[in-house]
Order: sequence, then C-alpha cells, then structure tokens
Amino acid sequence: MTTKSKPSILVVDDEQMVVTSITAFLEVDGEFEVFGFTDPEQALRFVESQPVDVVLSDYRMPGMNGLQLLRRIKELRPETSRLLLTSHADARSAIDAINQVALFQYLEKPWDDEQLLLSIRSGAERARLLRELRERVGELDSAHHVIKDAQSRLIHAFL
Repeated sequence: MTTKSKPSILVVDDEQMVVTSITAFLEVDGEFEVFGFTDPEQALRFVESQPVDVVLSDYRMPGMNGLQLLRRIKELRPETSRLLLTSHADARSAIDAINQVALFQYLEKPWDDEQLLLSIRSGAERARLLRELRERVGELDSAHHVIKDAQSRLIHAFL
C-alpha cells in the first residue's frame, strides 16, 4: 500500500490573493502539501503529472471555468475529491452542477476558515479511502486469479 506523509491539496482561482490566502491558511500547521494556481490550464497539467487528494477550484475563471476543470480532473483522477468555491450568486449553478462532476462539496465566498478546513480534511480522507479501496480490490483480483489458476492445475492433475 502506498501512503503519503501529507495529503496534497490543489487550489485554483484566477485571483492570486485568493490562492495566496487559502494556501497560507492550509500550510500554517504543516498538515497539507498545498499547490496553488491562477491558471486552470496549468493546474490541469499539474494534475496530469501528479495525483492530488483534493482540488479546490473557483467557479468563475477566464478560459476554463471551475466545472470544466473539475470535470477533466474527474476523468484523470477519479479518486481526487473535488470542491468548488463559488460566490453567492453562483451557488444555484454549483448546486445544479454537483452531479456533472461528482462534486464532493461546494463552499461560498467569502468562506469560513473552519468550514474550509473541515471540507479539505474530509476530502483528503475520502481520497485516501478510495485509493486504499482501489488497492484492496486489485489485491483481491490478483488473489482470485491465483486461486483460479491453482484450481485449474489441480483439476488437470486429476484428469
């Protein structure tokens, strides 16, 4: 089983101040490894090359909005927990889009730090559990093949 020392968090918002603020808040106690991007295309390239546990993305961004980004991340890394950060005016759109990207949670701007931290921790735990489940299913699948092979050899030995 692969274990990482710290959950990795990706923060994506076209406003540098938001990225800096959230990144600094999440890094303060050293619980997370945090990566921040103001360009969703760069964030996507990062996720293509490195798995992350949680992605927190702004909804409204130029070029690629948060839902488009999270949809692509869902395809690349389905175990990654996806959180959407919206303004109050975008909340209805976020709710409508939850099923489109299997959104783990959405948060409204301005966010509450404690709620943000709870959401990030929960998302990281979800991602860890999904990775472990995938590994266990793989182990069971391998064990099943070994058993089937042994069963086949045993049957052939008595024929």
